[in-house]
Amino acid sequence: MSTRDRIIAAATAMMQEGATRLSVRAVAARAECGASTLRHHFPTQRDLVNAALTATYDAAMPDERIRDTSIPPRERLRECIWRLLDPVGTPAKAREVWTNLLSVFAGAEGDPKIRAGYQVLVAQAERRVGAWLAILEEEGVLPPGDNARRSGLLLTIVDGLSIARALPPSDTSLEDEAATIGFAVDAVFDVAFPVKPTP
Repeated sequence: MSTRDRIIAAATAMMQEGATRLSVRAVAARAECGASTLRHHFPTQRDLVNAALTATYDAAMPDERIRDTSIPPRERLRECIWRLLDPVGTPAKAREVWTNLLSVFAGAEGDPKIRAGYQVLVAQAERRVGAWLAILEEEGVLPPGDNARRSGLLLTIVDGLSIARALPPSDTSLEDEAATIGFAVDAVFDVAFPVKPTP
């Protein structure tokens, strides 16, 4: 693993553990490199945070399954959306990650750096879901439509389920969550999302 990758891995792990700020010294120590080496790869703290957030989403949203045409298209999209909800593989760990993220971002209205970090997460999610929808559209299995609106629907469902996971445990089961995602995916395929006319 390269030094840059070690730095990103260290920053990502600290964010998942609930660190509200990524100090250069703490990340460098965890990555087992010097602060000047970290600054060489990431001149600003914003560069470091953006790289860690992007790496988190890239790991959580692999693209290869969406291209596997041996799997029905709805199932492929459901699986990819589920990966957004369970980015670390297990519901228990995902609950911990969502709780940490919610605690960091929910009360950060006055902190422009934290708000900027949240916007990076949103942009990464929109970019990736939009790419998945475009792949399905190009295959001809998803009718042409407004993929920005489709993406917005799917991400709203993921946001709602993730917030529910961050709150105290309820009677909601994994089957209920999977069914909710399934309903949203069915809507994407079955409901008309006409492209808005260009002004």
